[in-house]
Amino acid sequence: MQDRPTVDELLEAVAGFLTADVMPNTSGRVNFHARVASNVLQMLRRELQHEEGHLEAEWRGLDAVLGEARRPDTLAETRTALDTRNRDLAARIRAGDADSGPFHDALLAHLRRATYDKLVVSNPALAEEGGQPA
Repeated sequence: MQDRPTVDELLEAVAGFLTADVMPNTSGRVNFHARVASNVLQMLRRELQHEEGHLEAEWRGLDAVLGEARRPDTLAETRTALDTRNRDLAARIRAGDADSGPFHDALLAHLRRATYDKLVVSNPALAEEGGQPA
């Protein structure tokens, strides 16, 4: 692991270069791709900034919907386990379990929270505009 510059500082520097130096001095296709690349770097920064909290919130949300499960110890194992749990959730939805009742209500609360967390990363202005879910 590096001390300085941090991953966030590196991403910020490249995004700043694209925004401040490349975009004002280009047009057309190059300008568009510089804008896209800068936006991707900013999304990566937000993803890294919020990742632990969002994974924890997703795990708790799935616990509320599917029942409690022990969260793995590592980040990689947590991602894999979340994928499996989300597949289980999708199977339950396809089976009609979410059509009504307590499962339906818990699912909607979980999906609202998860969608908001995704917006915080992909489009924070839209997330702020919509407000945090209850």
